[in-house]
Parts: sequence; structure tokens; C-alpha cells
Amino acid sequence: SSSANSHFQHYDQLKRIEFDLYRNNKNIGKHIFLFEKSGETTLVKSKINFEIKKLGITLYTYTANGIEVYNDAGQLIKFNSTTNQNGKNKFVNMKLQNNRYLIDGSSYKGDVSADFILGTWWNHSIIKANVQISAVSGRIIEQKVKFIGKETVNIDGKKYDTLHFNFSSSDKKLSKKKRLNTDIWYDEKTLNWVKARFDKTGIWEYRLRTLEFF
Repeated sequence: SSSANSHFQHYDQLKRIEFDLYRNNKNIGKHIFLFEKSGETTLVKSKINFEIKKLGITLYTYTANGIEVYNDAGQLIKFNSTTNQNGKNKFVNMKLQNNRYLIDGSSYKGDVSADFILGTWWNHSIIKANVQISAVSGRIIEQKVKFIGKETVNIDGKKYDTLHFNFSSSDKKLSKKKRLNTDIWYDEKTLNWVKARFDKTGIWEYRLRTLEFF
């Protein structure tokens, strides 16, 4: 959709985004996005690694790799991801065809409107979407987005003036485990993603570590 495409121009100069991942205020891993120009297309490669340990014993491991491909108009034309969630394998393979997304995912197979947006958070046009596609399993998540307000976020002594949004599932019948309830903070000027927070067997936070530009 054109609104998502126009927002993509904001991110034209991005080269690398790195987040530290915290659970209950303890640093457990990283999420890194790399932006690469390839002819007419832009590739966004993401990598997540974290593990939860207790008394030196690993209780839970998680790794994920994804590649988003955008055309020169800023539209997502392809996405592939693999996730290993503590031994459970999940995946998404999706592509734009006849102005619809064909999805082959571990939780959903079918085709959907090209207005649905991939839930990778770094692209702030997700705030305009009624539906997001899970980047882990391809699940279709109807969402409500609420602007909470302007907030100053402090990460390691660095201050960011941000816009704070809450994303929640429109479908209240979903089990708590499947229900979306995530807070995201975007930089007010650049619209870059600064922080995320959600509560799922612990308080999870993404905190921006570094931003690099071309």
C-alpha cells in the first residue's frame, strides 16, 4: 500500500540496527537488522539470538533469521524466515503475486491483501495497519493500535524523544498466549524504532543499542 511505501523512504539511509534484548531487566541476547542495497531492491536481514539461563544451565534458546526484500517503490515483495524456538521449528515464506501476499507459514497458508504488513516493527508504517503478519509463523494478527503519548526514553544515558504506541489483538477471544499486547516506542523525528516491551512469562524489552547509516 502506498502509505507503507512512502514511509519506507524514511529508512533509505539505514545500514544497521542493533537491539539488546532483556528479560526481567537481564540482558539475554540481541536482535540485529542489516540493510543492503542490491540493484533496484533493498534487503533487510535480521538475526535474533537469545538464551535464558538459570544457575548456569540453559533453560531456553531462541534463534531466528529473516530476509525482507523491498522493491524500489518501497513495497515488500518477498520475505523468508526460519525460527528455532527452543527446539520447535517455525517458518514463513511469502511473496507478492498479483498484488496479494502468498503465504506459506508454519501457522498460516493462503493469500492475503497486500495492505497487510509484516510484523518486524522497524518500519513504523505498522502503526497504520489493521492487520500484521507474524514474521515467525505467518499467523494473521488483526490489531488495534493506540497512541499512548510522547515520552522521553532513556537508554544507557542516551535520551530519545519518542512516540509511544500500544499494539493489541482485535480478537479478544484469543488465548492470552496468542494475544498481541506490545508497546513500541519510535523516535519522534526519525521514526526509527527505539524500544519495545511486552509481558510474556516475564517482562521483555528491546532496547536500541546502535544505529548505523550509509
